[in-house]
Amino acid sequence: MPHSHPPLAYHPRFVRRQFWFDPLIEEFDASLQVLSGASHASRANPAGLQDPHEVEVLSDDEQRHAAGLMRINQVGEVCAQALYRGQAAACQDPATVALLQEAAAEEVDHLAWCNQRLKELRSRPSLLNPAWYAGSFALGVLAGRAGVARSLGFMAETERQVEAHLDDHLNQLPEQDRRSRVIVEQMKADEIHHRLTAEEHGAQVLPGPIKGLMTLMSKIMTKTAYRI
Repeated sequence: MPHSHPPLAYHPRFVRRQFWFDPLIEEFDASLQVLSGASHASRANPAGLQDPHEVEVLSDDEQRHAAGLMRINQVGEVCAQALYRGQAAACQDPATVALLQEAAAEEVDHLAWCNQRLKELRSRPSLLNPAWYAGSFALGVLAGRAGVARSLGFMAETERQVEAHLDDHLNQLPEQDRRSRVIVEQMKADEIHHRLTAEEHGAQVLPGPIKGLMTLMSKIMTKTAYRI
């Protein structure tokens, strides 16, 4: 009787390849969703529907400045998606993975709101978003492989620095730019929740040099994203 071979789909070597290949396809698809602006919010935009006459309240300089600030926020959300997906991909603890995925889902809302507001301000996302996404994903993988406590510490510190940026933007946004303000305020509330959740689940305080490096990278990103 001739020796029979298992179907290709069940061959051990094929299964092993598929085990590694499928997650790569999933991450590539997720990156395309983020970078193409195709991400959809699960929550309604906190600013509500736009008044067609509202943009006219802003001068050209105010509109340009608001767009620059919202572009920074949009880049921050692109980075947040990549960071948390990278951490979740490298993390071995199911509870922490679930926490990271929940935070990432809320960051999708922020990303969609920022995209919408940029269009309303007749502007565009940063041209460097692919580079920011790739670098942030790699950083997230490194953080995820550092252990649960350090990974959560990285999440908490990231959110703390984002809170500071959003506070600064609330001070800088034109007083009459209600739509941008409402969006940024809701983003800040969500970021605070993410930070507190990470701390409650055992986030480890990061060493000073790592915090300093994160701050430096953040400054480079914000200054670049404002214009490019």
